[in-house]
Amino acid sequence: MVVKTISRERKQITREQIPILIFLLIIAALAVWAITTGTGAAPGVAPMDLAEGTILIVVGFLAGLLGGLIGTGGCSVMLPIIHFWMGYPATIAVGTTLFAVIFTALSGGYGHLLRRNVDVRAFLRLGGGGIAGVLLGSWLFTLLSSQAKLLGLILGLIFLWPAFRMIYEGVVQRTMPKREGSVIQGSGWRMAVFGCIVGIATGIAGVGGGYALVPGLIYLFGAPVYITMGTSLATMIPLAAVGGVIKLIQGFVDLPTGLLLAAGTIVGAQVGAAIIKRFKPATLKLIFGVYFLYVSIKFVTAFFGIQIW
Repeated sequence: MVVKTISRERKQITREQIPILIFLLIIAALAVWAITTGTGAAPGVAPMDLAEGTILIVVGFLAGLLGGLIGTGGCSVMLPIIHFWMGYPATIAVGTTLFAVIFTALSGGYGHLLRRNVDVRAFLRLGGGGIAGVLLGSWLFTLLSSQAKLLGLILGLIFLWPAFRMIYEGVVQRTMPKREGSVIQGSGWRMAVFGCIVGIATGIAGVGGGYALVPGLIYLFGAPVYITMGTSLATMIPLAAVGGVIKLIQGFVDLPTGLLLAAGTIVGAQVGAAIIKRFKPATLKLIFGVYFLYVSIKFVTAFFGIQIW
């Protein structure tokens, strides 16, 4: 009986993974097409070779793995790496990573939708306010695109939030409140305003919003953890889609890079979700909190003309 149950569960998992595999193959094919034809290459980005393409897939995988383990969007990992260590201009790094998150959110949101971890009412309120915020943030981004140092300062300040939150939770090992239920309580206008604020940050900084949506829903609205994760990922789909497409049209996305990062994040997110129980979330939060703090300091000091390694 136990063997039959395990076999049935494995078959169910396999069926659920088939759409993800097809999705991944489509993205991989698009990436090969974009690289070989040079379609969507952004100005200021050097032609890609095999080594760089491999690095981008690995970076995407690590970003997706982080998202799968602690519920944080991969932009916070991808953006500083391709900007500081791979030489992408800040504006292109912002647009490209936000574009990649479209596919990550679709992959993760699909999994939570199957498990019914999405509060549709909250998703509609957050998503509606978020789209309005993304449109405003994207307009502000165009004003800042010619001010590279100022944009870097804003990115550094935005990175302070996930840095301090993760370090705090990692040091004191503060766990998220354990609440049950399948509904996120709270008025619709409060959710819309919160979504709008997250959307503005998404449009400006190119970060997907999970770093703010997850703790916000839990601590401001008292949401159950699993419903929070699913609703957060679902909300990131319209935010990333609107922001990513706008930046693609505006020429702030390097398409080959974005597709390779997306392919890596999809695989990483699936692996992270599968091995999440083997890691202590507090330890992971402390490690990545220190990393985000370093990234924040690097952005801020660059604004004042001080370069740190």
